[in-house]
Amino acid sequence: MKKFAIILTLPIMIFSTQLWAGGSGNHSHGDGHSHSHGPINEDAAINKAKAKVSALVKSGKLDASWNSVQELKATKKDFGKGMEWVVSLHNPQITDAKQQTLYVFFTLNGRYLATNYTGQ
Repeated sequence: MKKFAIILTLPIMIFSTQLWAGGSGNHSHGDGHSHSHGPINEDAAINKAKAKVSALVKSGKLDASWNSVQELKATKKDFGKGMEWVVSLHNPQITDAKQQTLYVFFTLNGRYLATNYTGQ
């Protein structure tokens, strides 16, 4: 009888695991945003950069004026380890000319890599 119960419940357990895991490549991290692990496009790279900059402003690492920047440009660049998205933001409200352009780097799949003022 015990073997019968195990054989009967095993397919139910397997099916329910698949059901809860979801069948698509998209998934959510509980923040209301789902994503896939495939390449992102230019618009998605810009949106991710806006979100990252907003988080850096919120944490106090960037001046609040970065939240209102409208001048954004995303390009793909090869740094020798493969292509990356580089999103540049220009903020003329910053007095130090060397810090008026901020660069946010992502993998082509949208994983955040770094932020700096050099673009390298």
